[in-house]
Amino acid sequence: MVMWIVLGVVLFALLVLALAVRPVLARLPRLRRTALALQRRQAEAESLRSAAEELQARAESLQERVGVAQDRMTLIKARRGK
Repeated sequence: MVMWIVLGVVLFALLVLALAVRPVLARLPRLRRTALALQRRQAEAESLRSAAEELQARAESLQERVGVAQDRMTLIKARRGK
């Protein structure tokens, strides 16, 4: 008699567990698609970050060139003013 009660309790617990896990298992494909989409966005963000770093370096280089050009213009104007 006790064995039947224990068996019933165990089966009831397994049934409750199965009912609790079912919605999670049903959402797994959607979660997988979402995870893949997030990985793609992360790759795009890393690509954009590297492009932004390249642009930053290029802007700094151009800023230096502008400074040199301004210095040359100042020298040219000073020579013409004499």
